[in-house]
Amino acid sequence: MTALRIPESWDALSAEWLTAVLAPRFPGAEVGSATLLWTSDGTNRRARFGLTYTSGAGPGIVFAKAEGVHREVHARNGNLFNEPRIYASGTPLPVDHPAPYGVMIDEPALDWVVVMEDVTLRGGDPRDSTRPLSVDQVANGLRGLSRLHRAYRGFTARTHPRLAWVQDWAPTAGFHLALRKRIPLGIERAGARLPAAIAAMSADEIVDFWVRYVALLGDDPTLLHADAHVGNTYALPGDEVGFLDWQVVRRGHWSQDAGYFLQGALTEEDRRAADRDLIAGYLAKLGDGTRPDDAWLWYRASPAYGLSVWLSTLGTDGYQAHDVSRELAARYAAAFVELETPGALGALESTAGR
Repeated sequence: MTALRIPESWDALSAEWLTAVLAPRFPGAEVGSATLLWTSDGTNRRARFGLTYTSGAGPGIVFAKAEGVHREVHARNGNLFNEPRIYASGTPLPVDHPAPYGVMIDEPALDWVVVMEDVTLRGGDPRDSTRPLSVDQVANGLRGLSRLHRAYRGFTARTHPRLAWVQDWAPTAGFHLALRKRIPLGIERAGARLPAAIAAMSADEIVDFWVRYVALLGDDPTLLHADAHVGNTYALPGDEVGFLDWQVVRRGHWSQDAGYFLQGALTEEDRRAADRDLIAGYLAKLGDGTRPDDAWLWYRASPAYGLSVWLSTLGTDGYQAHDVSRELAARYAAAFVELETPGALGALESTAGR
């Protein structure tokens, strides 16, 4: 594996290269041909390949993901190597996710590639904000996240050496400076989809709420997916839900995953009707002794994260389609206002002595 080079383009990916990548997982499988079925370049480079074999057996289709033109941005915000590292570590992730087949990391070149399972082969239906999840699907997704959070609550580099690289959530300059730059255009593009209270805010005011919330996430930390918006999910038969794209993995408070997922995956109407029951269900499965009132306070504070991230994404070209970003920005904005997020943040800060 170490002698292999990361292909510069998907067209340069050969059957011989795939044979070597798949060999540890599928001994004896020799790829005869690799046909590029689909490709998409956004936050990263992604592709789907159809494979045939001259000997042995392996998957008929694989999904490949690699670093792209945003590598320097990902390096600044601490996200560059998280996904290949979590897969290369062999860390059990007790939530549905694509099975990794092979990982290559080239740190000096700021490059990596992961060849993994194509979840559509087992009925996985990737979603985005234009195709939200149902309440039952979100409940199942929260159950999966609760298993992840319960398994790694309080983990450290000493207790889990294979996760020593995982960073604590912190409001780093690499993150919030980019948010401040892009949010003004995001507000303009969101237009009437934003509540008046949000539209009247400056970018600095919105990002300051993000900074305050993220600064609290060191409280009772666990392993987080940390980018669990609906566009990184897929629905499975039976309404189970899995999570893609582990590039933002962090150590932090469970509310960042649970709130970010719930508020973005449901329509505003479904979120209003179901979020109390959904958070109560998540908390029951988490089983860590958190009081329901405390959990609800953390949940109320969590829209501060999604609001900044998706207004910034809406104000940036080349990451997500504007209709996808606009819908997510609107959902987090509505949650921010209706859940009275500023008051919840103030209460948490008071408790933490900040």
